[in-house]
Amino acid sequence: MTRSIDYGNLMHRAMRGLIHEVLTDVAANGLPGQHHFFITFDTQHPDVEIADWLSDRYPGEMTIVMQHWFADLDVGTEGFSITLNFGDNPEPLYVPYDAIKTFVDPSVEFG
Repeated sequence: MTRSIDYGNLMHRAMRGLIHEVLTDVAANGLPGQHHFFITFDTQHPDVEIADWLSDRYPGEMTIVMQHWFADLDVGTEGFSITLNFGDNPEPLYVPYDAIKTFVDPSVEFG
């Protein structure tokens, strides 16, 4: 049997750790400078928690923006919860790290 290195899984775990660390810092200290995030996630992931109307509107994936206004950012080991504004309607969300498809910070061209 030939053993191989599972780079895909290693990269996924590393990115989970990176996102966790970045969001933990933002929860404690706020967004520094011009940093902001575009986070795309699978809305059908079994552990995602979003309002029914958001799930109906975004049946496959959704991109959220963390920039000017967000509240209640709580970062856990498996995911994060946050309240975001959708047309002057604050909505709480829970996004597990495993549901995240992309994490981009355009202010520094990271993604």
